[in-house]
Amino acid sequence: MTRVITLMPVRLAATRLPNKPLLEVNGKTLIQRVYENVKNALGNVSDIAVAAGDQAIVDECNKFGATAVLTDPNLPSGTDRIAAALRVLDPEGKKYDIVVDFQGDNLNVDPAVCLPLVEMVQRTDCDIATCGMVIQNEEDKNNPNIVKIVMGLKDGEKEARCLYFTRATAPYTRNPEKCLIKDLYHHIGIYVFKAASLQKMVSLPTGVLEKREALEQLRALENGMVIRARLVEDIRLVKEAPADINTPEDLEASLPWIK
Repeated sequence: MTRVITLMPVRLAATRLPNKPLLEVNGKTLIQRVYENVKNALGNVSDIAVAAGDQAIVDECNKFGATAVLTDPNLPSGTDRIAAALRVLDPEGKKYDIVVDFQGDNLNVDPAVCLPLVEMVQRTDCDIATCGMVIQNEEDKNNPNIVKIVMGLKDGEKEARCLYFTRATAPYTRNPEKCLIKDLYHHIGIYVFKAASLQKMVSLPTGVLEKREALEQLRALENGMVIRARLVEDIRLVKEAPADINTPEDLEASLPWIK
């Protein structure tokens, strides 16, 4: 049987919204609400733990009964943080086969979106599974903050191998009249790793393209790792609210919808 763990990277340092994980959201801290969403959606198929960058987060998790691992606050990314937590929880690398990376500020992201990604790792034996959405807004196509997945999806297909990730507008359509599919795909930063692939990725040096685009998934591609992506329609639990919390405005917009 495949053994799965969901790890939630969380840290206090956030320039736009300080102490974000510990902020109260209608009577519960943000990290408690995200943890409870994850447990409700994935608790039957996955162990769950918080990869915390600060002792205050560990203390808060202990209050509501979550497993939390204290990691080095100076780790450069959430990927490094969950890898460090995994080494504490599974020091011999024998307990877990698959690791779900679910961000601790994804207050309104449906964790169930991870389930088909876990299945994709099992079925295709890719190193990493992720997801994306068809870009509908013309402005988003040229927005460097909207990361695009380049993949060769055929008509009717919902998943494919990722050939590249970029902040540029890509791929280019040379002959629109001859091209059946002209969609661009927005990358959603939810990942499911083979446990061994996660540890391999964080052991690799920063890649040339990773430095250029500031996209850590390019490190995996530069080193021959296989990433597959699945298209989803929506990732939100409540369509009227923002998917995650990055600013005071996001938090304010979320409050009417969080029960």
